[in-house]
Amino acid sequence: MKSRNLATISLAVMACGFLITLFLPENLAVILLRGGFEAGLVGGIADWFAVTALFRHPLGLPIPHTSLLLKNRDKIIQSLISAMENELLNKASIENKLRKIRIVSLGSTLLTRLFARKKARIEMLEQISSFVQKLPVIQAVPYIQSAAASYIREAKLGTAADTIITKLMNDGKDVAALDYALDGISGWTARPETRAMLGKIASEKLAEVKLGGLKGMAFQAFVGFVDAEMLGEMLQGMVQSGIRDFRDEDSPYRDQIIQEIRVAIFQLVNDEARIAAIKDWGLNELQSEATAAFLQEQLEGFRSKAVALLEEEKSAGGRKLFGLYAMLARRVSKEQEWIQGWEERIRASLINFVEANHYRLGLLVKENLDQMDDASLVDMLEDKVGKDLQWIRVNGAVCGFVVGLVLTVIQMF
Repeated sequence: MKSRNLATISLAVMACGFLITLFLPENLAVILLRGGFEAGLVGGIADWFAVTALFRHPLGLPIPHTSLLLKNRDKIIQSLISAMENELLNKASIENKLRKIRIVSLGSTLLTRLFARKKARIEMLEQISSFVQKLPVIQAVPYIQSAAASYIREAKLGTAADTIITKLMNDGKDVAALDYALDGISGWTARPETRAMLGKIASEKLAEVKLGGLKGMAFQAFVGFVDAEMLGEMLQGMVQSGIRDFRDEDSPYRDQIIQEIRVAIFQLVNDEARIAAIKDWGLNELQSEATAAFLQEQLEGFRSKAVALLEEEKSAGGRKLFGLYAMLARRVSKEQEWIQGWEERIRASLINFVEANHYRLGLLVKENLDQMDDASLVDMLEDKVGKDLQWIRVNGAVCGFVVGLVLTVIQMF
């Protein structure tokens, strides 16, 4: 039963009891009950008037000093705001509370509990997978091209190439490259098909030579003596012999060709016109449709691989995800100075936020209360505190009844 109904019933009981005792024969019990019901009725009516006067005019009559809450609405709101800002939720209490909280440790504990749940890990992986699948890859291509183009325009390719080449030469990479090239040429010239190709080319070129006199006769005799196969073997042997000379570390030819390679490379990287031409070529190629298609294809491939890995991890219950988090958590837990530094930064940020926005608590309360009309405000207050206030009416009727009995007894004596 609602407290308001109970209070009304208690008042009705007192009124009915008083009326009934008026028509009963006079005796001691009736006199006592009449006195109790009369006092209870007076007490119930008085308390009903007092409780009702807090919220509205009793019986709709504009009696002075009634409807107190609405008449003092602004004062009550300001008092509530003042209490919240200066007593209940003042800045000092909030800041003191924040200083006692170990924010990083608390966050780590909450994250550990979250990652420890298999369902939570799977949900995280699903969200990440959904995010990756929705990434606008095609829209990212122009940004990548623009960023790469800006880097190429600003990059000092000559200086960078000079530094890289100097480092490679100091490490002997140029000599290693020469040996690698010689190995490749040696393997290529040692093939039978290469020998045949060299012989055919040499035979064709010798046939094109035109010499007169004795030299011409001697040359024609030589050409008639050797065939393509013999020429191929001769050229193959000469190339193989030259390669062996270049491989010999004591060979002057080897040092000479290495020096020539180095000079040519440094001339290339210090040729500003050539470097500029390389930049222009790179920029043109970078902005081409073929490059855009290549970048999009690569990004799509990366996304497909990422989604596949996420699906595989999801089917495994997110074990690697938890392992990665555990590894990071252990690593971070060893960096006490780092943790303390972040604790101070976060706490300082929160305190500054509280100091800058503390007044908004009062504004929020005021805005919400100002949006409520009088009827809504009264209904809200009655809903929150009306139950206890209605018991005042019940207690008034009951206490009045008891007091009435006592006073009646006193009057009798």
